[in-house]
Amino acid sequence: MKRINYLLVILSLTIINFSCDKFTSEEFDEVNGNVDTKLMSSISVLSAQSSDENAKIIFSYNTDNKLTTIFDGSNTTIFSYEEGSLSNVTGQSGNGNIEELYQSPYNAFEDGQVEEYDNNGNPSVLKFLEYDYNRTTRDYEVVYYTAEISYDNKPNPFYKTAEAAGLISVMDKIRLNFAAALQPEEIVKAKVLFPNNNLSQITYKNEDGEVEHSINLAYTYDGDYPTSATVTSISAVGGNTYSYNTTFSYVGN
Repeated sequence: MKRINYLLVILSLTIINFSCDKFTSEEFDEVNGNVDTKLMSSISVLSAQSSDENAKIIFSYNTDNKLTTIFDGSNTTIFSYEEGSLSNVTGQSGNGNIEELYQSPYNAFEDGQVEEYDNNGNPSVLKFLEYDYNRTTRDYEVVYYTAEISYDNKPNPFYKTAEAAGLISVMDKIRLNFAAALQPEEIVKAKVLFPNNNLSQITYKNEDGEVEHSINLAYTYDGDYPTSATVTSISAVGGNTYSYNTTFSYVGN
């Protein structure tokens, strides 16, 4: 099932070595309680720097409120169903990743692995490789960076949309127990990183623990769901700050 990580926005990590027996849906309900259903219809990102950085992602549904397509302005991801269950995901889309939306210089969510989870079961520390230039040896060397992730005490706003695509049901069938039979790697990756809460900050640190870059999202909420966010992406090297305004729309709004 290609491009599943696109819908879940930040769900492409290498598999980590741990065991978990909880359903994705069970853990989400334990953390958030009863959450009203709102299906995402679009995400619009406006850059304060350049219109070339603007982005819009459109989610479409059928009459049964099942997700059918995601369109990012260039590419379309198509969700197919058989007897009411997700059977296939086809197409290619690339700018749903939060690091791509807000011009992060790193790919922690694509290339890293989960090191820690917080008390709500959200991935809170990712570890990933970087290549730093060593002026003494005049060569690049491999170093480990970390991405520390914080969340608002609000539900993951993409959960109900993922549920409408049948992805929660698919992840519920996965058990992260490596004594178990071989399971689809892409689905396991999605389950490993699926957050229960709404991501609000990413802080990237080098191997010495020094901050290299950060992304901060300050949301405006209507109940459990964000309607907008002011985003700042700050580079410690050079002190550059990039600003974005993001709007979230839902079916029926």
